[in-house]
Amino acid sequence: MSNLNLHADVCVVGGGPAGTLLGYLLAQNGVSTIIIERTSGVSREFRGEHINGDTEAILREHELFDKIEELGLLRMSKVEYFAGKDIVKTILPANDEDHVGIHVPQSNLLSAIIKESEQYNHFQILYNSTVTGLIEDDNGFYAGVHAIKDGQEIEITSKIIVGADGRYSTVRKHANILTEQRKHGYDVLWAKIPAPQGWEPTTRMVFVDGHQLALFTQTGGRIQIGWNIEEGAFPSLKKGDLQLFLEPLVNSFPELEDIVLRNIQSWKDFVCLKVVSSCSETWVKDGLVIIGDAAHTMTPTGAIGINCGLLDAHVLAPIVTRALLENNTSAQYLKQFEKNRKVRINEQQEMQIKKEESFSEIFTQLELV
Repeated sequence: MSNLNLHADVCVVGGGPAGTLLGYLLAQNGVSTIIIERTSGVSREFRGEHINGDTEAILREHELFDKIEELGLLRMSKVEYFAGKDIVKTILPANDEDHVGIHVPQSNLLSAIIKESEQYNHFQILYNSTVTGLIEDDNGFYAGVHAIKDGQEIEITSKIIVGADGRYSTVRKHANILTEQRKHGYDVLWAKIPAPQGWEPTTRMVFVDGHQLALFTQTGGRIQIGWNIEEGAFPSLKKGDLQLFLEPLVNSFPELEDIVLRNIQSWKDFVCLKVVSSCSETWVKDGLVIIGDAAHTMTPTGAIGINCGLLDAHVLAPIVTRALLENNTSAQYLKQFEKNRKVRINEQQEMQIKKEESFSEIFTQLELV
């Protein structure tokens, strides 16, 4: 089987939210773009799916929000903090809004963006494709990727590579970009259950034995539940009593007891996310950029990870477009993106730490009243 050779102005590695939005914006700007995605489609499990007001504004600006809403999304009516069965604090929408965040299934988000992108002949997405190496030209600029698609070796030459391939980024690894990781002392166990009849679309936070328990209402009549546990504790937890572990949840929300016991019958019904945050030493090299989790991994706190990645794409698209027009794909030129976003990301990561450290204070203050 002969190798397949392709060319585009930009090769985006990773077809998640940040990668697909960037591909769409570049295609809109007349930039030929190929997205490489290792999975076979748009299905995603236990990924960030709650968007904030800034992200909603970006999607509306680029005329994508209504397309996504047609496929399905859910507006959150409020955020509630519980101590046992008691509501300690409630966050309601601002005066001119009717929600405090939106749940958007990633499959709906990606499907809508890709459908809009495919109206451009110079846009292409390749599924079942894995990058095996990067191509450099005679001047040391990155100029494409080697990959395997459905068992066939392919070569994609490009003027710019964008790594949007997540926290374990292959692009970052092959570009020899160092990243500093920070542990936060906890991991998260995720599970999904059906929502009972009349369950209001909210985000609900509970303080349990010094840790956070979060319930996120989702489209399709589902609830995603996240248990914060001590870092590395899952193997020992699995040796214990599952029903005992579930007790705080059903005690706080008795209406969920039957549903929880029917749908979480084994430790295998959980997905364990190892929680780290990270920030790479640089986000650019000559002919190459990394964005989203590849450049800066966020923790689950505040559910801002997907929002940060989408904002990266929004900021990067015009910079890449100008770089191509000016025939300047140097790291020095592309550094505009990093300068624009890195300070804000650092601020948000520090904000996450402060929120994690102060979460219990909401409930301590209740005891003092």
